[in-house]
Amino acid sequence: MRKEIQSDWAGKRVAVIGLGISNMALIRFLKEAGAQISGRDHKTHGELGERLTELESLGVDLLLGPQYLSGLMDFDVVVVSPGVPKDLPELQAVDALGRLESEIGLVFRYSRAPIYAVTGSSGKTTTTSLVGEMLKTSGIKVRVGGNIGNPLIGELEDIDSDVNIVLELSSFQLEGLKQSPRGALITNIAQNHLDVHHTMENYISAKENIYRYQQPDDFLVLNYDDPVTRAMAKKAPGRVFYFSLTTPVTPGAYVRGDDLVYSDETGEIIFGQCSELALPGRHNVANFLAATLLSHQAGASLEASRQVGETFAGVPHRLEFVGEVNGMRFYNDSIATTPDRTMAALESFKEPLILIAGGSDKQLSYAELGHAIQGRVKHLILLGTTAPKIRRAVEDAGGVLLDEVEDLGDAVALAYKIGAPGDVVLLSPASASFDQYPNFMARGKHFRDLVASLSKE
Repeated sequence: MRKEIQSDWAGKRVAVIGLGISNMALIRFLKEAGAQISGRDHKTHGELGERLTELESLGVDLLLGPQYLSGLMDFDVVVVSPGVPKDLPELQAVDALGRLESEIGLVFRYSRAPIYAVTGSSGKTTTTSLVGEMLKTSGIKVRVGGNIGNPLIGELEDIDSDVNIVLELSSFQLEGLKQSPRGALITNIAQNHLDVHHTMENYISAKENIYRYQQPDDFLVLNYDDPVTRAMAKKAPGRVFYFSLTTPVTPGAYVRGDDLVYSDETGEIIFGQCSELALPGRHNVANFLAATLLSHQAGASLEASRQVGETFAGVPHRLEFVGEVNGMRFYNDSIATTPDRTMAALESFKEPLILIAGGSDKQLSYAELGHAIQGRVKHLILLGTTAPKIRRAVEDAGGVLLDEVEDLGDAVALAYKIGAPGDVVLLSPASASFDQYPNFMARGKHFRDLVASLSKE
């Protein structure tokens, strides 16, 4: 490990709040640097499972359960997991002393490689993955991480300055961050995570950290079609590029008929066609334009973007085709934890739709989704905590055929029973998963397994 890192942490008393995957990698990093670690989590010893054994083998002192935030003022640094609310009084007191840190903050501090980052309310993972593929196709070394993949804190020593780091960053990871990447991208802004951020102003402010600390020679890619992101250009310290599905933009990328057009001060280049993109849905055209701009400014060729666009079929749980059973096609869009994501999914299909929606509540409005469902869905199947809210929104919009069920197994069984050849059965919950699953990936995997069981019957 580099001497500068060891000198920063040797002998330091560090409290690590939240013992999830990203902070486990962080704990290993800090232990190697010589820090004394106190691991904190509201979970009990039993709930930590196999993680407990590794923590004990690393010599980490543990404080678990309801008192996990006590005594934080005694530590030199407090590192917080992204999912822990930063407005807790104990954390605010530490932050006031300048002692609050995060795994992503340390990646920024110690990375020798240039960092490019993507955020937004939807499309982050797809866009980040596209950027990584476009750079690889151009022969550029790249590591993709952040909110997807393995935590990069454990890989920093192996990442040299000739590698480009591409990060997906959530609002939780951006909150409190005091550094910004060389190139930043915001896909869009819509209501999300208001159960944690409480207000849209707080949520937007967290997102803005992706460019707030940029330098004049850095750049920012913004969605011109989104008035919230378009207005951010006025605050951007560096150069701004736009992408648009409807409007010619310069410098930027946009759609003209079927053409995908890149435009800057030297002129226009047609670098692909919408009809040739492997990803379904108009929203994925926007994601592709955004990824092209970020990757091109990072050194990728437009030809590489075209090649990736024609072959990249998506990532798991994002309009993922699961299978066809008796002429019905099943799609897993478990990543859709907000109404906006589900509305985008509905626009991606022309076939009759049976929609499975509902889950845990993020305190979002479903009014607009109600109208989208009423105008597009053949039969709606609801489950979870948000089922009553979605039902009211749909009924207020005019109503559709609708059933409420207990769980996803019941939902898939009912969809199979009422469906007909040519129908699309779409899991796009418009809600988080935490009422019945640990995360959206587990929910999506269960959906896959249920569909696989149908095909065996």
